[in-house]
Amino acid sequence: MNSAVALAWKTFRLQPDLREEIPQTPTAVFHFCDNEQDANECAELVVAGRKRATCCSLAELETEGVALPKPGDWNVVTGWSGQPVAIIRTVQIEFLRFREVTEEHAAMEGEGDGSLQYWRTAHEAYFRRVLTETQHQFHPDMQLAFEQFELVQAIRA
Repeated sequence: MNSAVALAWKTFRLQPDLREEIPQTPTAVFHFCDNEQDANECAELVVAGRKRATCCSLAELETEGVALPKPGDWNVVTGWSGQPVAIIRTVQIEFLRFREVTEEHAAMEGEGDGSLQYWRTAHEAYFRRVLTETQHQFHPDMQLAFEQFELVQAIRA
């Protein structure tokens, strides 16, 4: 966790109006996507309230040694540079296959025009890129973890 994220988290935890126990450290600190433009656009969509979900392949999590997300996780979303932009909280996890993603799922992700076609095109390309150097490959039956979250606080620089 870089110093900007640590300061943002500390400031968030010190708010007097919080109604629940906030952990000492966030569950995860991350940026979306595998490139600067998309990562920064997705971060902006979260801050705007348009992006309320994300997904990852179970193969991706396994390869990176990352734990499965779970309801109640507190995360800090950053831009590509690592600058914090939002604190989010996971509200629901759904496990499904790539081919089972619906229009509703795509709309919750909030990317592009919000359509299922856009989602499928963008995410197939993404999964093909990130899985290239692993023992896994894209397949319409690949398992995904679809994570719905709520924006708890936007972080202004």
